Amino acid sequence: MKLRTIAAALTVAAITLSNAAHAEGKLRIAEQFGVVYLLLNVAQDQKLIEKQGKLAGIDIDVDWVKLSGGAAVNDALLSGSIDVAGAGVGPLLTIWDRTAGKQNVKGVASLGNFPYYLVSTNPKVNTIADFTAADRIALPAVTVSVQARLLQMAAAKQWGVGEFKKLDHLTQTLPHPDAAAAIIAGQTEINAHFGNPPFQDQELAGNPKAHIVLNSFDVQGGPSSATVLYATEKYVKENPKTYRAFIAALDEAAQWITKNPDGAADAYLRINKGSLDRALLLKVIKNPQVQFKVAPENTLGLAQFMFKAGAIKKQPASWRDYFFEHPALAKGS
Repeated sequence: MKLRTIAAALTVAAITLSNAAHAEGKLRIAEQFGVVYLLLNVAQDQKLIEKQGKLAGIDIDVDWVKLSGGAAVNDALLSGSIDVAGAGVGPLLTIWDRTAGKQNVKGVASLGNFPYYLVSTNPKVNTIADFTAADRIALPAVTVSVQARLLQMAAAKQWGVGEFKKLDHLTQTLPHPDAAAAIIAGQTEINAHFGNPPFQDQELAGNPKAHIVLNSFDVQGGPSSATVLYATEKYVKENPKTYRAFIAALDEAAQWITKNPDGAADAYLRINKGSLDRALLLKVIKNPQVQFKVAPENTLGLAQFMFKAGAIKKQPASWRDYFFEHPALAKGS
């Protein structure tokens, strides 16, 4: 009888622990470096996730984690260290393909449209065809990051799909802040950087030799969402209120940034606590090519390229294959 009581108690305890582990109201978000994460910065600064949670009748405890590179972010998501990952479309497609039928990772939102520049300080390099063994291209994660995939996509357009890895041997993993510092200083082997704002803008302003070799919008045929947020199917299904509050907060942040670029710049500086020039930051935010919104745009082209190149095994027929359904994403592409 005593053993049955103990067993029953252990069962109740196990159920309680299980419910606690999956309880609504906990959200761990991994972001990386750059203005592309401004929606998250504003949501954090103004506590919009907590606000939307209360409107939905739930208190949400948010943890913010800063990582570098899609590989590190994907590892953190699969290990259960985070709930929502922030990275490029490339890492999303990699993990979507890898977890199909298992964790079923998909995108939950875009962070907006931003042109990514491949910047070089080598005066002999004006197109990607000019790169030689003398060049070293920094990017956040070799072969995995969205910058790495966009470079491969550009190589495929230049030399054919069979040559999509032609420039991979010139790339080197380096966090954006370190890469920008190297480009501006001009004293290391790093003489090119496929980055994102504001780092690419700092490079162009800080080194007279720095110039744009490639614009991601040109590679993708127009404005596109390069950086996104994604999560496991388990988290989305078991935390519906938290998930909906999160998307609502991002949507609110996007609308607020569009109407209040100055306030958004101040929020970015408060959260990131850097020495970034405010005027340069405002220039980035007000760039007419930049759009703040949660619906993804023009992502399928990269997905189809990755399938043709053998980088992913599943062929997506639509962007909806690798994004969870949500009304805020209805006009995605």
